[in-house]
Amino acid sequence: MYIHRPRANEDLSAICSFPQTPEELFYMSPKSEFPLTPEQILGLLENRYDPTVIVEESSGQVVAYANFYEDMDQSLWLGNVIVSPSHRGMGAAQKLLQTMMDIAKEKYGMTCFYLSCHNTNSRGLVFYHKLGFEPFDVRITTLDDDRKMITIQMRMNLV
Repeated sequence: MYIHRPRANEDLSAICSFPQTPEELFYMSPKSEFPLTPEQILGLLENRYDPTVIVEESSGQVVAYANFYEDMDQSLWLGNVIVSPSHRGMGAAQKLLQTMMDIAKEKYGMTCFYLSCHNTNSRGLVFYHKLGFEPFDVRITTLDDDRKMITIQMRMNLV
């Protein structure tokens, strides 16, 4: 069983261990450099809200992490989503998303919830689709090495 709580400084090393490859880190945070460090996480939080962790209740182990950010329209977006490799496929991601949706609705009064998912993140796209997120836009981003990345913008109504 999982519970949630605000992220604490002692959670940083656990969160840093979640991205196992540069690609996984890119999905979580495209501007971060592998391996993820506590300083990078803290730097990301300068313009983020409600950094939240999911904890395995029996062991106290931090198993997932996410936060919010706002876009230019003051819409609330889910960001920096990552789950511990040892808890993928075990309900931690679903608990994380449900927790973040509840916070968005109850604390911020949001009626729609948004996220971005890179086109190469098939596992993430399938997961979000199963939860009821629907694509509504596509953004093409030029990476530092001039490659193009397609980011699928998704949303879910919270009412």
